[in-house]
Amino acid sequence: MITLKDQIGQEHSFEKTPKRIVSLVPSQTETLFDMGLEEELVGITKFCIHPYHLKATKIKVGGTKKVHVEKIKALEPDIIIANKEENTLEIVESLKGICPVWVTDVVTLDDNIQMIEDFGALFNKRTEAKKWIDKLNYATKDFINYVKDKESYKVAYFIWREPYMVAGRDTFINELLRLNRFENVYEAREERYPEIELRKIRIQGDPEVVFLSSEPFPFSEEHAFEVGRFTHHGKTVFVDGEMFSWYGTHLFRAFDYFKQIHERLS
Repeated sequence: MITLKDQIGQEHSFEKTPKRIVSLVPSQTETLFDMGLEEELVGITKFCIHPYHLKATKIKVGGTKKVHVEKIKALEPDIIIANKEENTLEIVESLKGICPVWVTDVVTLDDNIQMIEDFGALFNKRTEAKKWIDKLNYATKDFINYVKDKESYKVAYFIWREPYMVAGRDTFINELLRLNRFENVYEAREERYPEIELRKIRIQGDPEVVFLSSEPFPFSEEHAFEVGRFTHHGKTVFVDGEMFSWYGTHLFRAFDYFKQIHERLS
């Protein structure tokens, strides 16, 4: 019998290692795959695109905000892996009658390491977990050393349009902006994803760089022009949303991308 607590404090007990996993978050699906759990993954979301071949080999059980409960039930999972931000409380509650629902909550780099460590304990993959944790810790230290002499910029990170929304405090995106030594002009707002008015952007911080993310809203040149009209001397940069918002092992792939952004800005 193993008893472990997830990242929202729920205690789960298992008589044996869970062997049938349904994953409701793309970055967690990728992490489980990277830890050698491809065979154990029986259900994923339609947004689980890394590695790409899983879309053809695994049962898709819906999205992150809407799932097919009966389809999940038919898979007879031993565990469902969800996330506090990506999946709604309603989804989590609706699935608890099927099997334990393990909920992650990743806001900081330490949370990310904890999630991987938890997966190692849950699925008897401690060696794989330690390998990834060591890789991530080394890559993080290397990047901190790289970025320490880079120029710091005041930035705004846009995630949505109509209404315009940006990444704020207590988000993994903000954590990665900090890691890059970017000053998020909306970090002081109480909301995690504040709605903003473009015409007030100069008053609210006047960012030197505006990042337009590729997800969840696919910003285009038209939107860059629209945003650019309201910034003072701000530079508008399109960024890969996966690199700033996907946690787990995906973070390891993000460091080279971040270095490219710094080279572009300099």
